[in-house]
Amino acid sequence: MYREGDRSSSCEAGMKPIALTFKDISPNKWGKDQKGELMIVHECIKCGKVSINRIANDDKPDGMLKVFESSLNMINNEKVRLKSLGIKIAEDKDEEEIKSQLFGK
Repeated sequence: MYREGDRSSSCEAGMKPIALTFKDISPNKWGKDQKGELMIVHECIKCGKVSINRIANDDKPDGMLKVFESSLNMINNEKVRLKSLGIKIAEDKDEEEIKSQLFGK
């Protein structure tokens, strides 16, 4: 069962992890995209509210990698919905950076 995630949500239901994203994505001085902190995208299991949270110390790296892998198979409608909320989820091309942030270089 999912634990409470977004304490500001009025329904107070559990939040499930659905994808990973990066806090900031900006070009470095050479014009190459530089990824910011890895973040987790949660969705409320009751009302569907989406929130982005920092990965906590007790979040298991292997579990975060599984969230990423399952998000690669997310249906297009859900990807479009997240994009409309301003959330750019991690893609195949981000796998190396994700593993680096989760497991070290």
